[in-house]
Amino acid sequence: MFDFFRKYSLPIIVFVGLLVALITYSLNLSRSHQANMLERGVNGTLAPMQQQATRSGGFFGRIWHDYIALVNLKQENSRLTGEIKQLNSALAAAGEALRENERLARLLDLRKTIKEPTVAAMVIGEDVTPWFRSLTLDRGSESGIREGMPVLAADGVVGQTVKVTANSSRVLLLTDHASGIAAMIQRSRARGVVKGRRDNLCSLEFAMRGEDVQVGDQVVSSGIGGVFAKGLPIGEVTMVKKGEYGIFQTVTIRPTVSTAHLEEVLVVLRAPRD
Repeated sequence: MFDFFRKYSLPIIVFVGLLVALITYSLNLSRSHQANMLERGVNGTLAPMQQQATRSGGFFGRIWHDYIALVNLKQENSRLTGEIKQLNSALAAAGEALRENERLARLLDLRKTIKEPTVAAMVIGEDVTPWFRSLTLDRGSESGIREGMPVLAADGVVGQTVKVTANSSRVLLLTDHASGIAAMIQRSRARGVVKGRRDNLCSLEFAMRGEDVQVGDQVVSSGIGGVFAKGLPIGEVTMVKKGEYGIFQTVTIRPTVSTAHLEEVLVVLRAPRD
């Protein structure tokens, strides 16, 4: 036991001295408003540690506050991102509905100019190859559609039905090489037959070499043949070539209707003439 105290005498003395100082400090704290020499010594010894503890507490407090702020900011960003996506989707849907209403309004205006009954149909498929150009509609014989009926868009002639089932129809486009529509130059009344080509263009066949045909002329249906009514827009002349020989001239036509972007059409319920 004596060896223990002799070995640890210095730490024991320091500990006892600090303990006595703290007890004395505590007992005198409530009795006097002025610090004595011992109190000042204790305060001077403990003050740096208290300041360090305060700074450490403030540092970690700020880190925690910043962490909470970042978590809240991330959650807010996620919420705002979701709202922006919803708004963009709603805006796209509204824009699509507006464009559809505009197309349908133009189709309705066209229907008012046609005396025969018509059926509105949606384009649900297309077959565009170098050999065959057609569209598939979502209406068929149950809606009164038969083969050989004219198909129109708001801008003009599209083609005519060639194959009809109960609930669908295939339309041979005017740009197909098998298509032929009796037509005329609106300005000069020069006549011919509009035939399809493989480059999404058409040509005016059988236009006499002496007929007045110029670039920029509008081509309309002539009404001959009984399929298309007279005066329906077909296209615009983009090239006229008169060779040195032959009785016909070469006339290239750009169709008024862009068949690659069609979504809705009108089928005129006109029975073809035999």
